[in-house]
Amino acid sequence: MTLTVSGVTVSVDGTTLVDGATFEAPEGSVTALLGPNGAGKSTLLRALVGIRRPDAGSVFFAGDDVLALPRRERARRLALVEQDASTDLSLTGRAVAGLGRTPHESFLGGGDPASSELVEQALAEAGALPFADRVIPSLSGGERQRVLLARALAQAPRLLLLDEPMNHLDIAAQLDVLGLLTRLAASGVTVVAALHDLALAAAHATHVVVLSHGRVVASGATAEVLTPDLIREVYGVRAAWTTNPLTGAPLLALG
Repeated sequence: MTLTVSGVTVSVDGTTLVDGATFEAPEGSVTALLGPNGAGKSTLLRALVGIRRPDAGSVFFAGDDVLALPRRERARRLALVEQDASTDLSLTGRAVAGLGRTPHESFLGGGDPASSELVEQALAEAGALPFADRVIPSLSGGERQRVLLARALAQAPRLLLLDEPMNHLDIAAQLDVLGLLTRLAASGVTVVAALHDLALAAAHATHVVVLSHGRVVASGATAEVLTPDLIREVYGVRAAWTTNPLTGAPLLALG
């Protein structure tokens, strides 16, 4: 199921934050949304799920108009993990993850028989089980990030969008989450993640979308798009492809 974005434009108080964004995120892929700070990545992700309605453009997933879907149906198909989302409510991590099952519950209040099992599975996949019984205000930033990821996984989405999911995570946790995203993509979930670290994106994303000043300047297969010339133009840094001495995989070096 492919995500197809066409001409999405978002303006706030007369300022255009996203300008005609057009790209595809292929089925079962990890697509990295890249760009310098202020490029429009967070705004675009929020527009794709209808949190901020675009001024123009369309968003289709698996042939359906995402923005025309009822909110409940939309939440059954896709999930967004926002950066630095927090709450002061004294809910446990398990309770927050359980909120991901809400779209699947009956309007009449009937429970979801698979809910408990799916929530536990989501907490385990996100690495949040060790602190699932602690209240959210007591958790570190990285622990909260894992709980929010668990909530999204509990939704069982076919399209998973993440805004800087590596925020607050140490290196080992970052690699764990990237490994999880790769496994989800292999299982058929389409993943779109805004990432700050170019090297991590180059190593783990199969496709990339590069934003600059609100516009998509390039999109496609990672190695084909992330050329030294494009990186110099968008980020103002030097780059070269080499080989990771530990894994033998392509490695993007920056300097």
